[in-house]
Amino acid sequence: RPHARGVRDERRERERRKRERFSWTSRYRSTMEAPLKLAIVVKVMGRTGSRGQVTQVRVKFLDDQNRLIMRNVKGPVREGDILTLLESEREARRLR
Repeated sequence: RPHARGVRDERRERERRKRERFSWTSRYRSTMEAPLKLAIVVKVMGRTGSRGQVTQVRVKFLDDQNRLIMRNVKGPVREGDILTLLESEREARRLR
């Protein structure tokens, strides 16, 4: 019965694709394929987070000197530090 096997294989493949679409690895696959971006901390804006555990900084990309964005950084950071960004399009919201 070759037809039944073909239908079963199609169904199995469809289920595999559905699982992959919602798995955590597929979310990070696009960032793994994208090149890492290096950015230098220009200014430390302040602390944020419910307990002040995150520092908001303004960074300048090393490959595109006229592009400045705000990012949230967890851990110790100061002006002049170089950050390796996995994702460079997302910008942090301003401190309130």
